[in-house]
Amino acid sequence: MRFTLQKPGGSARRGQISTAHGTIETPVFMPVGTLASVKSLTTDQLARLGPEIILNNTYHLMLRPGIDLIEQLGGVHRFQSWERAILSDSGGFQVFSLSKIRKVREEGVEFRSHIDGSAHFLSPERSIEIQRRMGVDIAMAFDECPPYGWSRPEIEQSLDRTHRWARRSVTALGEKGRTSLFGIVQGGVHHDLRKRSVEEIGALDFDGVAIGGVAVGESKEEMLDIMRFTAPLLPEDRPRYLMGVGTPEDLLDGVEAGIDMFDCVMPTRNARNGSLFTSEGKVSIRNAQYAADAGPLDPGCSCLTCSTVSRAYLRHLFMNDEIAAHVYNTIHNVSFYLDLMRGIRQAIESDSFAAFRAAFLSRINP
Repeated sequence: MRFTLQKPGGSARRGQISTAHGTIETPVFMPVGTLASVKSLTTDQLARLGPEIILNNTYHLMLRPGIDLIEQLGGVHRFQSWERAILSDSGGFQVFSLSKIRKVREEGVEFRSHIDGSAHFLSPERSIEIQRRMGVDIAMAFDECPPYGWSRPEIEQSLDRTHRWARRSVTALGEKGRTSLFGIVQGGVHHDLRKRSVEEIGALDFDGVAIGGVAVGESKEEMLDIMRFTAPLLPEDRPRYLMGVGTPEDLLDGVEAGIDMFDCVMPTRNARNGSLFTSEGKVSIRNAQYAADAGPLDPGCSCLTCSTVSRAYLRHLFMNDEIAAHVYNTIHNVSFYLDLMRGIRQAIESDSFAAFRAAFLSRINP
């Protein structure tokens, strides 16, 4: 992997990440394909929307269909017929969300499958092995994600373990080959712990550095504070990744702080709930006001949904629980996020990001 920073600076950055499966223009939003599938979309439908990278999840894919089968079938790219880049979550966040069915020790984490209750074990070495065998372009170090509300001593203990596991993750990967490795900064809402984590993770041989442990229960103000404090401290010559965030406003705030990469289930999950992002603000398509609305969902959008069907038809499909409603809604929401990132990149190139951000926010929050 190679990262080229075309527009350096303390704030909005413009760059490129080169991988074995193509070039990724940054800032970038990665649609989430947890189970090797972005929910409601075929691989072809997703490819037509144009994302240069998507996200898969180690925890879910190791449980089903299993790493042996994925490797036998040629890795995740061939398995899901996806020719562009893939980043994989290490499984750490999912494991630590299973607080009632897992046990943490220094070697790793014992846990029970949420599917059938079977016993499993994940360690830094095992997580890296699975991600390498998946054949992903970017793997994530195995870390401990502390939930919001832990005491400072608990977070410090967890942070030290994350740093030890980060060193073990680097050693486990060894020669990178086609798989690059990102480290994860933790530290809760404590500025000094975040700074310590940046120094520890930044000193290791990672190809990129992520901010983890945000959007885990803290307030929006706390999340933004940690992001704005931490982002400028991250190594300037490596991609900066904000994990699991967020709304269109969050993406703009993140770019302003110097973040290069984002992922979130929000566009796909909201689509399945009938909550749609438009250039004029959010639309809840279930509302009765759209029952006879013959206009497009978003007049400013050229996606398949907005160019072929009306708001009335989208509401009809959604109210009757038609599968097509999820498909149309997801196509639009993912397209909206990708178009937003294209607009952000163009604005950075023309030195007009601040004006772009202000105009965008005024339209969606009149």
